[in-house]
Amino acid sequence: MEIPKTLHKRIETCAAHVFQGLIPNWVAHGLTNQGYSLESLTLEWHNNPVGRIRLLTQCRQLYTLSHATQLGYISGYDSQIESLFHFILQHYWVDERWIFSLNEELTPLDRKSDAYALAFILLAFSHYYKLTGNKHALTYMQQTHEFLCQNMRHPAGGFYEEYPLDPQQTRRQNPHMHLLEGYVAAYQVSQAPVYLETIIELCELAHEHFVDADSDTLREFFQGDLSLDPETGHLVEPGHHFEWVWLLYQTYSLTGRAQDLALAKRLWHSANQYGHAANGGIINSFDGNTGATIDAEKRIWPITEYLKACCVITLTETERQQRLEDALNFIEQHYFIDNGRWIEYLDAQNHSKDYPLPGTTGYHIFLGVAEVLKWTHS
Repeated sequence: MEIPKTLHKRIETCAAHVFQGLIPNWVAHGLTNQGYSLESLTLEWHNNPVGRIRLLTQCRQLYTLSHATQLGYISGYDSQIESLFHFILQHYWVDERWIFSLNEELTPLDRKSDAYALAFILLAFSHYYKLTGNKHALTYMQQTHEFLCQNMRHPAGGFYEEYPLDPQQTRRQNPHMHLLEGYVAAYQVSQAPVYLETIIELCELAHEHFVDADSDTLREFFQGDLSLDPETGHLVEPGHHFEWVWLLYQTYSLTGRAQDLALAKRLWHSANQYGHAANGGIINSFDGNTGATIDAEKRIWPITEYLKACCVITLTETERQQRLEDALNFIEQHYFIDNGRWIEYLDAQNHSKDYPLPGTTGYHIFLGVAEVLKWTHS
């Protein structure tokens, strides 16, 4: 496969931005001497305190450094990887379960166990184990799975959002999507049958509840029985469509379930129909019933998920290359700025909303670019 010179140059430029700019600068300015990642930095790479230090942020940083090191795109961060892993164990594993956040003094702030964050324990510890061979990671992954199954299973399917349980809480597809991501990684490194069973179970939730069959749109918010939330059940985020597209291709490689590939293609089609802005980029949300744009502003993460989907969905190579060219050009022109920094949030006219840099976003940017690099080598 011959890649056009302009596309090749864009890929090189974006890869350099991530692996020579973003990651080294976050390590230098966002990782502390105590071994944890700050929640947020200003555009000048200074600490932007937000009053909490989440498990989620630590896991995404551990995942990014571990996976990028595995792939050979970075090196020399072994001590930071070990520090993050041990900080997570020492500070967030409390009374045989993971707590949500610490305060700035590094004592427990929010003691709930959050399904979304537990998904990233599975993802981060899988890649940490793959890199280091430290079997303690596998043990904690198994304990995480057991805690979810024993304490957070919902009788209507899937999992509660948090523990202690709140039966009145609005349910979301999003934690289940990330649990799917975590279980895919966990199965890949362990081959544990219970993880594969959970992968199939989570895919079935998408088929049966999360995706509206009439519109082929992935809905976000649900009642306890997984019927659509009456107030917010129409909302659709195209970035999550693209995330599911990529994930369903990963699950297919493990399960061979053709119905999951078919669902991925349906989600790809509807997200492309309604999720692109006329002036470029991926909008935040649209109405699943009408296709009308709801939020025309643009976080950076949806377009990185679009990159991932572009790399796996069935397309002619000409179309794939053009889509990647257009998306990478938009990222370069509107999101990436010098020295590894990025614009987190654009308004509908593609102007920066002057947001600080979250410690959770690098995970999206890294994997989007890494998947494009993987495609170039395929």
